[in-house]
Amino acid sequence: MSTTEPRTGQSTDRPAAENTGENLLEVRGLQKHFPIRQGIIFQRQVGAVRAVDGIDFSVGPGESLGLVGESGCGKSTTGRLITRLLEPTGGSVVFDGEDITHRSPGRMQEARRNLQMIFQDPYSSLNPRHTVGTIIETPMRLNGINPPQGHKKRAQELLETVGLNPEHYNRYPNEFSGGQRQRIGIARALALRPKLIVADEPVSALDVSIQAQVVNLLQDLQREFGIAFVFIAHDLAVVRHFSERVAVMYLGKIVEVAGRESLYTRPRHPYTHALLSAVPEADPDAVKRRERIRLAGDVPSPIDPPSGCRFRTRCWKAQDRCATEEPPLARAEGSPTGHLTACHFPEEPTVAAREEDIVLDPALG
Repeated sequence: MSTTEPRTGQSTDRPAAENTGENLLEVRGLQKHFPIRQGIIFQRQVGAVRAVDGIDFSVGPGESLGLVGESGCGKSTTGRLITRLLEPTGGSVVFDGEDITHRSPGRMQEARRNLQMIFQDPYSSLNPRHTVGTIIETPMRLNGINPPQGHKKRAQELLETVGLNPEHYNRYPNEFSGGQRQRIGIARALALRPKLIVADEPVSALDVSIQAQVVNLLQDLQREFGIAFVFIAHDLAVVRHFSERVAVMYLGKIVEVAGRESLYTRPRHPYTHALLSAVPEADPDAVKRRERIRLAGDVPSPIDPPSGCRFRTRCWKAQDRCATEEPPLARAEGSPTGHLTACHFPEEPTVAAREEDIVLDPALG
């Protein structure tokens, strides 16, 4: 079954982005295999790390899609494939109606005017030798964008938009805290007024109180400018607060995609159920009521993933069929439209996590 079923939970209170098709981003069969080579002079490939191994998803204009999963599941690699910072091994990426999978670096510059990225580490993603003004102005200069008010004025306006003082224009990154540096990275991503931003763990390196500020800032910017987001994170509470739809990854595969409320209150894949059972609780009574699922064993190696369903080696519902047949990402019986699960024996909604058991950080509203 195709994963392009109608999206759920999409907000209608923001301006629509221009797009000739229904979806702004279409990812089909996307793969990234990193070769493993042996030898010093004469090298030969002896295997490959299957970081991303055939995934499908889409993002509509102005929509936010959360991409979650354990560390090493392929989330960040997926973000870099979408923005073509990494070359895909296979599959396709169609952005704004055009296939950008094999575009030359020169032609990719055109696409990147509407496709930007916010990086995970606010300390290494900013050039320490450049001033804040130069960092924000550079994308505009490289793309030949000359604002009527000038580059400096535009950069100062962007600083003000992300909650920084325009007078910070001449300062250097080492003069700012982590949260302020991430705001500078956001201002840089906004400089070209993109249609889509890939946010790769944008708050994972920040303190909890600063996380809330940055997430709420991104949400405000999304509403104001109609920007679509691929929001990569491992914090399920943050993803629920920000994203309208959520895709769950495990070992290079997407195992479940659904609207936010459908996935958090009625997860169908056992792995999603286990992730939600591990969300921290502030209420001791809720902790007692919750069924805590502890997965057995370690995550298998992406060099030699299990046959069939990749989660079967840690799944309490695994049967013989799971070892021989890979489950398709499809709508399970009893699931709402748009809720897709890659499982031969999906969880019943009655045993899934209950909404009252999912507690958000109060700072995230």
